[in-house]
Amino acid sequence: MQPPRERLVVTGRAGWMGMGRGAARSALGFWPTLAFLLCSFPAATSPCKILKCNSEFWSATAGSQSQVADEAREFCAALRTYALCTRRTARTCRGDLAYHSAVHGIEDLMSQHNCSKDGPTSQPRLRTLPPPGDSQERSDSPEICHYEKSFHKHAATPNYTHCGLFGDPHLRTFTDRFQTCKVQGAWPLIDNNYLNVQVTNTPVLPGSAATATSKLTIIFKNFQECVDQKVYQAEMDELPAAFADGSKNGGDKHGANSLKITEKVSGQHVEIQAKYIGTTIVVRQVGRYLTFAVRMPEEVVNAVEDRDSQGLYLCLRGCPLNQQIDFQAFRANAEGPGTRRQAAASPAPAAPDTFPYETAAAKCKEKLPVEDLYYQACVFDLLTTGDVNFTLAAYYALEDVKMLHSNKDRLHLYERTQEPPGRAAAAALSPAPSPLLGSLLLLPMLPGLLEAMAA
Repeated sequence: MQPPRERLVVTGRAGWMGMGRGAARSALGFWPTLAFLLCSFPAATSPCKILKCNSEFWSATAGSQSQVADEAREFCAALRTYALCTRRTARTCRGDLAYHSAVHGIEDLMSQHNCSKDGPTSQPRLRTLPPPGDSQERSDSPEICHYEKSFHKHAATPNYTHCGLFGDPHLRTFTDRFQTCKVQGAWPLIDNNYLNVQVTNTPVLPGSAATATSKLTIIFKNFQECVDQKVYQAEMDELPAAFADGSKNGGDKHGANSLKITEKVSGQHVEIQAKYIGTTIVVRQVGRYLTFAVRMPEEVVNAVEDRDSQGLYLCLRGCPLNQQIDFQAFRANAEGPGTRRQAAASPAPAAPDTFPYETAAAKCKEKLPVEDLYYQACVFDLLTTGDVNFTLAAYYALEDVKMLHSNKDRLHLYERTQEPPGRAAAAALSPAPSPLLGSLLLLPMLPGLLEAMAA
C-alpha cells in the first residue's frame, strides 16, 4: 500500500470580507467565524435558530447577477430580513456567541453599505445547482478528489470502518466496541485532519440521566482543489438538506462535486458523500432526537496530527470509563420479578410512564427480531425514557450498519464493551502488544470475567 499522500488543510479566515459582485463579497468571511463559534460553544438545548437565519441570508445574497444598483437594494433588503430573523429568535439565543456575532455583523454591513433599518425585506430563496457544464457539476474532477482512485490505484480496496451513535446514547466505535454512555453536553465524535464531528446530548427528561443527541455539527475542512470548508449542522426539529451556507456541494473548486449532500426523506434522513476522503455520513432525526452513522477508510480514521491528543475522540477511543453505563446490572434489576424499574441504584433515574420490562422487550422484538446489542439497546431506552421512538432509533441504526459496515459478518454484536477509553483503539489500530503485556492488561478485568462465567 502506498504511504498516505500529504493533504493540506487550510482553515477559514475570521473577519468580514465582500459578497457577490458588489456588496455580497464582503460577508463571506462571516461563515468561517460562525463555523468556529458553532463548534466551540454548542448550545445545551439548541432552541436558538440562528443557523436558519444565517442560511436564509446566504441563500438570498449568493450568486446575484443583477446590476450593481439593483444588487445593492437587494442586499440591503436581505440584511433587513436577516436582522428581523435574528430579532425573532433573540429570546432563545441569549448567551449564544454565534448569535451575537451575527447581530454585530449585520450592524457592520448595514453601515458599510449605507442600508437603512427601515425599508422592504426580501423573501429567502434556495440556491439552485449550477447548470450542466459548470465547474461544480463537472464529472472530470481531479483524481485526488476521488479517494479510491487517488490512494489505491495500484493497491487493494481500502479497509472501511464504521461508527454510529444513537438512542440514549449508544456508541459503536470504529473498532466495533459497543458502549452505552451518559456523555451529557458537547462531545467530539471524530477529530482528524479532514473533518470534525461534534454532538451535543441533552437530558430526555428533566432531572434524568438519560440523554439523547439534540445537536450535531460537522466541519469538512478545506482540501486542495476539491472542496472549500463546509459546515453542516442539525438540531432537534431541524434537519437541513444543505450546508450552513445554503449550498449542497463542496463550493466553487474544480472537484467540488466530490462533496455532496442528499436529502433522502424530508426532515428525517440526510446522506453526505465525501468522495475525496472515501466517506459516507448518514444523519437521521427519529422522534425528537438525532442519530449519526459514518463509513470511513482506516487511513482517514487514523489521519491525526497527534494521536495522544485524541483521548476524547469517541468514535476511535470510546466513552470515558466514568461515562459508561453498566447495562448488565441495569437489565438484571429491571428483569426482577414484579419490578417495573430499578430505583436508586439504577444507572439512570426512573422516568415517569416507562414500560415494564416485558412490554419493552415485546415492542423491540417487533422491529429487531435478533436479540443482539441493538435489541438490548432498544429495551434499555424504553425502560429509561418511555419514548417508543427509541425503538425506531435502534432499528435505523442497525439498518445503517447493514449499509455502511464493510464486514457483513460483524453486523450483529452480542457482547457489550466496558473498558477504559483508548484501550480498544490501541489494541485494534496499533501493533499487537507482547503476551506478557496482554496478560497484565487483562488482570483488572479478571474478577468481572469470573463473575460472568459463574452466572
